[in-house]
Amino acid sequence: MNNYFIVPGLGNSGPDHWQTFFEKSGDNFTRIEQQGWDAPNCHEWIKNIDDVVSKYDLSTVILIGHSLGCITIAHWAKQSGKEIKGALLVAPSDIEFPSPSYIFTSSGFTPICLEKINFDTVVVASTNDPWVSMKRVELFAKSWGSTLINIGDAGHINAASGYGEWQEGLEILKKLG
Repeated sequence: MNNYFIVPGLGNSGPDHWQTFFEKSGDNFTRIEQQGWDAPNCHEWIKNIDDVVSKYDLSTVILIGHSLGCITIAHWAKQSGKEIKGALLVAPSDIEFPSPSYIFTSSGFTPICLEKINFDTVVVASTNDPWVSMKRVELFAKSWGSTLINIGDAGHINAASGYGEWQEGLEILKKLG
């Protein structure tokens, strides 16, 4: 049986977010809680991922990231060197080239890790995401060695863009495990 770990981004994922829907879809889904949801520290976030997944057989671990959570997973993969079953990386935010309204205090997320990730990854992206250009998503996916799935005009693929009970996302997740 796979163990799924949800890695939200800035502000956590609220009750109507697809990550919350995933979390409620099965007993083997766990949200990784972070300190500083609104003022994230990459080193702390990486440590929390490592602390949680280290308690499991890594061959059963699948991470599910959204936004800044995706960038955290890329940093974790590089720093830990651990090989897990895979990761679903949805709408990675571009903290190096943020939009003008993307103003928050954070530390340690830049430069974005662009090294190959040593486990299977799927990046799901939108052509009109306000937090990352498609060109940058393509760079991330190529650098990380990820399969890229473009789902068209889907905003930031979050509750605000209509992605609550995201069945298609669960289907994509099944392909990893």
